[in-house]
Amino acid sequence: MPRMSKGLPIRQRIPNVNKVVLVSSGKGGVGKSTVSTNLALSLRNLGLKTGLLDADLFGPSIPKLMNLSGEPRITETGKLIPLVNYGIQTMSMGYLVSEGNAVVWRGLMVMKALQQLLFEVQWEDLDILVIDMPPGTGDTQLTISQQVKVDGSVIVSTPQDIALLDAVKGITMFNKVNIPVCKSLIETSDTAHLFSFFFKLLT
Repeated sequence: MPRMSKGLPIRQRIPNVNKVVLVSSGKGGVGKSTVSTNLALSLRNLGLKTGLLDADLFGPSIPKLMNLSGEPRITETGKLIPLVNYGIQTMSMGYLVSEGNAVVWRGLMVMKALQQLLFEVQWEDLDILVIDMPPGTGDTQLTISQQVKVDGSVIVSTPQDIALLDAVKGITMFNKVNIPVCKSLIETSDTAHLFSFFFKLLT
C-alpha cells in the first residue's frame, strides 16, 4: 500500500518554533491532556522555552489545566498573543469561546480556526511546542500531520483492550504520514522516560 505522505503539501515550520511534538490518543478520557500539560511543565523545568497548543477545538482542556482564562490580545499584524502561566506560553480555542458555550461549526470553519491556531499565534522563540491533539484520527490530525513539520509524537492510552486498539490506529496513522512515534504511554508516570528523546530532538 502506498504511504500517505506521497503527494502531500510541503510541511512548514510553525513560526518562531524550533521543534513540535504531538500528544495524541485513540480515545478521549485517557489522560492525554494531562500528559501534554505535565510534559510541557517538565520541559520548562529543564530550562527549555516551551509552548502548549490546545488543538482540541471541540473539547479544550488546557485552559483549565493551566489555570488560565480570558481572551488573548492581538498584535498589530493580527496574530494571537499566547496566554502565559507557570512559564509556559499557551493557546487554545477555550480562550476564544466563552466558557460553557459549545463550538458548533462545520468542517470549513473548524479548519479555518485550526489554521489560525497553527500559524497565526505570536510565539516567542520556543525551543519546543507541545500540541495537545483531539482524540481519534480525524480531519484535525490529518491537517496537522500534513501541513506542519512535526518532530515526534506520543500516543496516550489506558490498558483496556478497546483503548489499546484505538491507540494502535493512531500509531498506524502517524506511521503512514512519516511522523515518528517516540513513545506509547500506558501510564502518565511514563512521562519521565520521554526526556532522552526530546533532548535528541533539540540537539
